Amino acid sequence: MTRPQRAPRPTLDLNAVRTHLHEARSARVPVALWVAVADLPMLIAEVERLRSLLALARAQYAGLLAAARATVAAERDGEDNPLLYLRDELDAHGQLPDEDLHAAELLALADLRDGDR
Repeated sequence: MTRPQRAPRPTLDLNAVRTHLHEARSARVPVALWVAVADLPMLIAEVERLRSLLALARAQYAGLLAAARATVAAERDGEDNPLLYLRDELDAHGQLPDEDLHAAELLALADLRDGDR
């Protein structure tokens, strides 16, 4: 089983951007204004990167939700292997749990990972 990815880290120093903006507002000199303006391309790139990651997360969530709903419907319809839909989706993302791990162990591992965030 692969580890879930952590929340994406910013690719720029947000504190530096805030400082540049604060200095531009308070000093009101051309140099400070240009330093703050120079941060804009990096901020735009960061917004675009985060939008792409959000779109990916939404698509993955939609796939997992569809698999979960198909699993419930398959169980309700009496299919022989209703978990197949969910297993396939988890396997496609490298998240199928190891066969030797029990549910309580998986939950304990998830709790440990949440504590790292």
